[in-house]
Amino acid sequence: MYNCCSESGKSSLTIQFVEGQFVDSYDPTIENTFNKMVSVNGQDFNLQLVDTAGQDEYSIFPQSHSMDIHGYVLVYAVTSMKSFEVVQVLHDKLLDMVGKIQVPTVLVGNKKDLHMERVIKPEEGKKLAHSWGAAFMESSAKENETAVEVFKRIILEMERADGNVPSEEKKCAVM
Repeated sequence: MYNCCSESGKSSLTIQFVEGQFVDSYDPTIENTFNKMVSVNGQDFNLQLVDTAGQDEYSIFPQSHSMDIHGYVLVYAVTSMKSFEVVQVLHDKLLDMVGKIQVPTVLVGNKKDLHMERVIKPEEGKKLAHSWGAAFMESSAKENETAVEVFKRIILEMERADGNVPSEEKKCAVM
């Protein structure tokens, strides 16, 4: 699942990964699904990404957000304390919804390029991710390299959770 409030830049991060271009403005009210083939450690994975509509702490997760989903990318903006707080509530709701104490997750602090507006330190994101047993990264949707690394990382987290070593092409669903 790929969630947080509309100001986190999650849609821009997704479009940068899928299409290789930075989109500064995007309609936060829609949900989109994207497919992209990714190679990790020499193995091909067919990622299906669900870029959810902007979520807040009052959002109700549809049951479809837990069925046949292998991993979650939760995104907050390093420039927004509100988005950092919301992502914590969303993570708790996600665990309640899937009925597990842990799911393959990458916590992403986005907009790392906005140095002057930063309010969330990298250490705060790392600490939160560690408390979840999740991976942590910072990214900038303006930089294709970090966008690609976010999605490669969720593949590695899903494989690790399954106890698998990547073999032939696999299909993974990410929200």
